[in-house]
Amino acid sequence: MATLAAQASSLQETRHSLIAGRETPGRAGVRPALNPTTGAPFAQASLLDAEQAKEALAAARSAFPGWSGLGFRARGRVLLRARDILASEGESFARLIATEQGKPVAEALGVEVFPSLESLRHLALHAEETLRPEPLPSEVPLFAHKDERLVYEPYGVVLVITPWNYPLFLALAAVAAALVAGNAVVLKPAPATTLTGLRIGELWRQAGLPAGALSVLAVDDQVAAGLVEDPRVGKIVFVGSAATGQKVMAAAARNLTPVLLELGGKDAAVVARDADLERAARGIVWGAFMNTGQTCVSVERVFVEEAVAEALVAKIVEQTQRLRVGDPLQAQTDLGPMTLERQRALVEEHVADALARGARALTGGTRPPGPGFFYPPTVLTGVEASMRVMREESFGPLLPIMAVKDLDEAIGHANDSEYGLTASGWTRSRQVAERLGRELRAGVVTINDCVSSIGEPTAPYGGVGRSGIGRSHGALGLREMAQPKYVTWDGTRRAPVWWFPYGDTFLRFMTAALPAIHGPGIRRRLSAQIRLLASGRFWRGVSLLGMLRRIDRLFS
Repeated sequence: MATLAAQASSLQETRHSLIAGRETPGRAGVRPALNPTTGAPFAQASLLDAEQAKEALAAARSAFPGWSGLGFRARGRVLLRARDILASEGESFARLIATEQGKPVAEALGVEVFPSLESLRHLALHAEETLRPEPLPSEVPLFAHKDERLVYEPYGVVLVITPWNYPLFLALAAVAAALVAGNAVVLKPAPATTLTGLRIGELWRQAGLPAGALSVLAVDDQVAAGLVEDPRVGKIVFVGSAATGQKVMAAAARNLTPVLLELGGKDAAVVARDADLERAARGIVWGAFMNTGQTCVSVERVFVEEAVAEALVAKIVEQTQRLRVGDPLQAQTDLGPMTLERQRALVEEHVADALARGARALTGGTRPPGPGFFYPPTVLTGVEASMRVMREESFGPLLPIMAVKDLDEAIGHANDSEYGLTASGWTRSRQVAERLGRELRAGVVTINDCVSSIGEPTAPYGGVGRSGIGRSHGALGLREMAQPKYVTWDGTRRAPVWWFPYGDTFLRFMTAALPAIHGPGIRRRLSAQIRLLASGRFWRGVSLLGMLRRIDRLFS
């Protein structure tokens, strides 16, 4: 690391964190930005120390009242300006992502820039209706005169911690949702893609976001841990691995800070014997190898019925062999390098374990010579459910395929995982599709497609088990950025019947009210209701008009 830092220090470009609208040079040294295509640094970011990072939280706390007070329409206009800027600078963003993270420029446009634009537009236009107060008519006849509603209020300061695999989209969508809900935000991008995160901060500054409403911090892990534990943080949004998510959740528990966790997956594809095999093969190959397999919703396991397994494998191998691995800045490239050397090493471990236990690599299987963090798309057959490649998240260009006797076995294997993020089913049958949608254990199930649901701004995203807690995107994701508050208003002038003093009158009232509302049989209820009307306590403390609004409850 010292050698890389020395190399980076000789470069011209040094980027700094953004705090309260100002670039802030860090006092804790510099971190090189590596180009995974070459393995060499191409720029650097200065790192904030703990005191500087805390200034961002103070700035967010200070900016929050003014930003939240602007209202949805004014906040939405800032989002739309951010969208316009991103649309005009989309290719520049894509080239930075290709250089810093490794996905091809065209793919960065398709899976990073385009869905970011859709999210900004959707949030700007629909946040107000999604978070508007909801009337909640009372189910209790004695409360029916009250005005009751659910309102949504921002948390205050939201800490957003994002990963390196989608450095623009995952960060921008989370930040936009938190901002439009009225929160101030502190964004901590992944170390490997710090420059893209800092560019996001500049985007919001150009869009006219008030100073302090968003800060973007380049920090080391120890400083980031201090942010998680800070009591000024109202909510934490973490996107990353399950192991780190557990640490974030444990640290957040010290202040009972609520968390939204988007974690890993071991996503399964189930191919039925009636599937369109050409479509299934093309879709699965894209779902497995897009972004060089570094996608938490990548297809990481395939279970195919024996009757069509051989044909499907042949088509998948054919499609995989056509893929072109190379420089992500070149238009003809399908797969760029992996982002991190340590992630490539994990992929190699999974392949070695599988091959040692009898699996076969029909494509790839070994790292190529030369610079950069490249690894070829690798199709494995002869795998067993106990292998690491079938149990642990590989997060790389691996596609293990297992033949099974029927759908029962396929669904059983697919669900036999501690993860449950997404799953895909491939079939021509509506009945089979409905079964897969119903029985596959995952937060998202797609039929005859995969991965693409993350690009739909109305679709909630999240998983079960070790894949996370809560949902992002769509209405559910936006409501994660606001805390619900139940508000009830009694506009009558009478004292409620349930207030003190109790005494005999209240006892008689309650002994009549219970069977009047909940007694078995219409005759018994009517008899009790007549006794209730004879109670003086009833007339002094109950709104008859209000009860008549819920007269249905008296007979249901």
